[in-house]
Amino acid sequence: MEIFLLFGTFFLLLFIGVPIVFCLGIASLTYLSMAGISFTIVPQRLYAGMDSFVLLCIPGFILAGNLMNSGKITDYIIRFSNALLGHIRGGLGLANVGGSMIFGGISGTAVADTASIGAVMIPGMARSGYDKSFAAAVTAASSTIGPIIPPSVPMIIAGSLSGISVGKMFLAGVVPGFLLGLGMMVTAYVISVKRQYPREKRATLKEIFIVGRGAIWALLMTFIILYGIIGGLFTPTEASIVASLYAFAVGMFVYKGITWSNLPKLLLDTVLSSASLLLLVGMANLFGWILTSEKIPQMLAEAIFAVSENPFIVILVVNIVLLIVGGFMETIAALIILFPTLLKVAEGIGMDPVQFGVMAVLNLIIGLTTPPVGVCLFVASGISGLSMTAIVRAIWPFLICNILVLLLVSYIPAISLWLPSLLG
Repeated sequence: MEIFLLFGTFFLLLFIGVPIVFCLGIASLTYLSMAGISFTIVPQRLYAGMDSFVLLCIPGFILAGNLMNSGKITDYIIRFSNALLGHIRGGLGLANVGGSMIFGGISGTAVADTASIGAVMIPGMARSGYDKSFAAAVTAASSTIGPIIPPSVPMIIAGSLSGISVGKMFLAGVVPGFLLGLGMMVTAYVISVKRQYPREKRATLKEIFIVGRGAIWALLMTFIILYGIIGGLFTPTEASIVASLYAFAVGMFVYKGITWSNLPKLLLDTVLSSASLLLLVGMANLFGWILTSEKIPQMLAEAIFAVSENPFIVILVVNIVLLIVGGFMETIAALIILFPTLLKVAEGIGMDPVQFGVMAVLNLIIGLTTPPVGVCLFVASGISGLSMTAIVRAIWPFLICNILVLLLVSYIPAISLWLPSLLG
């Protein structure tokens, strides 16, 4: 009875639009009250969820992203991408995807990507003769690259939950991230040729060099993070601090978008974002503890294996479960609740934990661009002024592309494991 009340309360609150952290908290308190369990378990589970050294990466990378985004970084990224790709038919669409690939190496979050790139590209593409729905769709879809290409907050969460090396998770996301970008560029190009979208004037080598000189500082950030971790110079947690110091120096002295007057606001935004995210981690841990005590993970695993023990079928079923959950639940909460359970299922069929981690994150990130709770769709809708329905109609070719990449990652281990194995 109590478990039905737990899920009933959770989904009712989720349906009426209550923030996910309160859905988890209120549903958990309702269950504890009905089950007669002391509320002293609440602070214990909250603290246990947040008590992880690896999670210190989160405020570090959030701060680094905020520092870089406060300057003219978005403008430089878009201009550089447009200089390289603008002369191709539908070049602004390709530049949009390329900008997201570069931006993803800075922010590590899809929502920040949609908001920053979309604020510039959606109006700009509309003025240049592109359908606004196409501009909003390509912006929202390409934002899913951000949490796959390192640094990635969901990858940090997945690593902290399972003991998988966050450095390996970062490396494992590089090739899938580039496949996502390439696939969406091809999709955008095919649509652009079919609809005869415009092309820009080809940039000269001198122009590419000039705009590239401004964007190089953004590109170097990802390189520093990856090289430092791969080379053993610092841990992922230390990498987040190095990235923050680098972003401060670049934002203050190169892009000059950071001033001493706006620095307190940047720090406050970082504190608020980090605190809300860590509170979500703690609440999800409490919710997950309740599910574990009710043996829900074992029941889910048994249900999956009841369908089939064939690895091909099991992976397909797990993908379907994660895609459905990603469409209804916030990424971090879904990871904390489902990842440990489904990881055991994956290991039961001989799947590498790192490969499964990338697959799980990619599944849930695709959910950010699918209704009904696709946060990136809401952001793109707010920027473009279009209805969610119009954007969903335009985004389906990109969703198909992303799902095809997901299937490649799911069934071809080398795509995610090649780089970590190559670099040790």
